Amino acid sequence: MVLTMPPSSPSGGSFASLWRLKAYVRPYRWQMLLMFAVALGGTLVGVAVPLLTKAVVDGPLHHGDRGALWRLGLYALLFGLAEAVLILARRLALANSALGIEKDLRDELYNHLQRLDVGFHDSWQSGQLVARMTSDISAIRRFLGFALIFLVVNSVTFAVVSVLLIVINPLLGAVVVVFGLPLSFVVFKYERVYRRQIRAVQDQQGEVATDVEESALGIRAVKAFGRAGFVTGRYLEKSAELRRLELRQIKTLSEIWALIIAQPQTVLGLIVLGGAVAVAHGSLSLGTLVAFISLFLLLSWPIESMGWLLAASQEANTAAERVFEVLDSEPGITSPATIAAALTGRAQRPESARGRSTTARLVFEDVSFRYPNSDRPILTGIDLELAPGETVAVVGPTGCGKTTLTALVPRLYDVTGGRILLDGVDIRTLPLSELRARVACAFEDPTLFSASVRENLLLGRPDADAGQIDEALDVAQAQFARDLPWGLDTRVGEQGLSLSGGQRQRLALARAVLGRPPVLVLDDPLSALDIHTEGLVEEALRAVLSETTGLVVAHRASTVLLADRVALLGPAGGPADGCTVIATGTHHELLETVPAYRDLLSQSSELVEEAV
Repeated sequence: MVLTMPPSSPSGGSFASLWRLKAYVRPYRWQMLLMFAVALGGTLVGVAVPLLTKAVVDGPLHHGDRGALWRLGLYALLFGLAEAVLILARRLALANSALGIEKDLRDELYNHLQRLDVGFHDSWQSGQLVARMTSDISAIRRFLGFALIFLVVNSVTFAVVSVLLIVINPLLGAVVVVFGLPLSFVVFKYERVYRRQIRAVQDQQGEVATDVEESALGIRAVKAFGRAGFVTGRYLEKSAELRRLELRQIKTLSEIWALIIAQPQTVLGLIVLGGAVAVAHGSLSLGTLVAFISLFLLLSWPIESMGWLLAASQEANTAAERVFEVLDSEPGITSPATIAAALTGRAQRPESARGRSTTARLVFEDVSFRYPNSDRPILTGIDLELAPGETVAVVGPTGCGKTTLTALVPRLYDVTGGRILLDGVDIRTLPLSELRARVACAFEDPTLFSASVRENLLLGRPDADAGQIDEALDVAQAQFARDLPWGLDTRVGEQGLSLSGGQRQRLALARAVLGRPPVLVLDDPLSALDIHTEGLVEEALRAVLSETTGLVVAHRASTVLLADRVALLGPAGGPADGCTVIATGTHHELLETVPAYRDLLSQSSELVEEAV
């Protein structure tokens, strides 16, 4: 089951999602431990400097011992160099481990998105997925590479320095500890509010990313209809909402920062005042006061960074929540290995999958389908058999489920009733890779990637040779690809928009017929072609279909005549019953005996001429 909308509020414990990242940290645990050790070592070196300062003030400076002053100064220099070396080592370890974790998490998320079924992608905005792949995972990397380290290091620093302060002067040390407790309470009170606000910001960033992506992909339609003002207004509305949410988040963070920064300054004033009185009365040496103040100043960074570390932690936690929302989504369509026998009574592969046939028998047995969250079926009781080497054209009015029927064959969606058999075996028992190697598809809306023509053609058949590519281009009348500036190595741009609609459709058809698959599914693949080119493609395609099993969605007479038989889809009953196969036969048989088929064809003058 997939999520139809991302949750709008955090769930689970405060940092439950961050804790789930431990599986990705484990391969880098030694490098992470090195980072912790090095950062802690640098902090301890920094703690030693105020103690050296005390020794200098109460020793050489008080007694005028220049020799001891040089020696202690050299120690301070060595401590400074050691701290610089430790910081360099931490940075180098961070670069490898944090970036490695980021890459592993992003790779797993991408691979999981490829495994998720089409139904999941139908219900999620692409911008939300892009935001999770980019900004959310980057927020997690920043937390693991910096905030997490200093959360631990600053906690250790606070504990060590607090103990030293109490040892040096119990009264002033107690003032520091007591004034720190209310600050901790206030910070954790703000934590829940800030967490909800950062989640709202991240969700809205996904909305804005979706708008940007849609306007970029649909720029031709936007300009053609003169709707730039409309889409800009819609974007600006979402952008303004994002700004409002970010300002609310910044306001909360500013309040936290104001409290956090005010606390150490107030305590420092009390320390200086109380320490000065103690030095004046002789109960505290000047060196001890200087050391105490220097040590307390070491706490300034851990205290003042508390707000930033809290913000980074909450941002990473909500980012992890959003990433795991996708990773926790189970694919609705999988490659079952153990339930095959339960569904079919035997773990048998179809003849065509075993390489004994270049065609396959495709059977629809009482197939029904409804989309997720829909209250009525699209298809009901589909019974249709395609013999090996036979081509069947699927015809029907708009909205009757023709495209849906073709999508069921490669299991882009799974049937919700009945079954589809490939050489007598339920396709749900076949590994997806095997099924989709036997079934090739070309859809009405061709999808090309930002790659070369050759790479797009080889998408479904990476092992095809040059001869097979040339043959596929000839069948699809896509010889224009050879005349492109760099031939088949020419990049076609995102979505193939550097090509015309007809060119994109012909390349998609060539990709489908490449390698002569046992089953060829064509969803009106010639709709963008002119009559002359369509005729040439159909002539070549007829030879291809004679050697394979074909399921073709047809809207033109010439496409219908490619088929050996025609299956007419129509209402199974009332509007809530979906559509089914109401008639099958040859084109001429249906034309003579089925009025609904004649009525459908009469909408095209070409079909009327063919009928005459």
